[in-house]
Amino acid sequence: MIILEEKMPPPPPYTPPPSASVPTFPPPFSSGSRQKTSFTSLPSHLLLRIVYATFAHTKGVEGQRKTLYWLTMNLRMVNRSLYFACMHILRSTYLPAYNQLVKPPYTSDPFASALSTKPGGSFMQALQRETRVLDLFVVLKVREDVWADETELHLERDESFRDLFDLMQPRSRLEDLVRIYGEREGLIYTDDGSSSVASTSRSKSRKRQLPFDALSVSFSSRRVGLVLTTSQRKRTIVEVERRREEKLEYAARGLVHELKSWIRENT
Repeated sequence: MIILEEKMPPPPPYTPPPSASVPTFPPPFSSGSRQKTSFTSLPSHLLLRIVYATFAHTKGVEGQRKTLYWLTMNLRMVNRSLYFACMHILRSTYLPAYNQLVKPPYTSDPFASALSTKPGGSFMQALQRETRVLDLFVVLKVREDVWADETELHLERDESFRDLFDLMQPRSRLEDLVRIYGEREGLIYTDDGSSSVASTSRSKSRKRQLPFDALSVSFSSRRVGLVLTTSQRKRTIVEVERRREEKLEYAARGLVHELKSWIRENT
């Protein structure tokens, strides 16, 4: 063993002399600007876990419904990140109840493009139009459930759900199907927001295409039509007959077939 007799100098102080220009923070930390952690800076999976944790202290079905009501009416309105986290929970929670109310032979697919939003538009405006119907159902169902728990005198308004599933759900689903089939045929396009050379090269091919944003569907039990809205006017450009028990997929294919003829005649 070697014993050193000579005294070693003490380690340098953490705080430098006042005349020094270096920061007065101990190593390895620095005084660089640090952004405060907030909900908007958290990763989405962590934010989702935090929102899920709000259910930890709820007891029973009524308690969970009150928490879902709070997510719907308050928390999701705070910012963009919390909106997506809350809607992930709300949509997945109420999707089974939504599917049970879809009337045969109608089909449903509100989640196909739920996370794909329109470029330059509201982040709440999904490309898949049936997503909005699901969101309206969630808000209505959350409110009705909580009010029914609060008092036995509350009567659920059946006509509100009837409007959603007799008209809004099949019409929005039909619009989504027309978009899908129309894109396959090269008749309809959705603006993906890409610019530069790519969008310029596509401009020529789009002379014989219609933007999906300008199209909507008129829906009744016997006829469906495709409505084109421009800055000058709004008009029905094609229309087909349908039977009450007919699947929406058949009506969508019929509209796209007629649209192909209309574009050929008008371009």
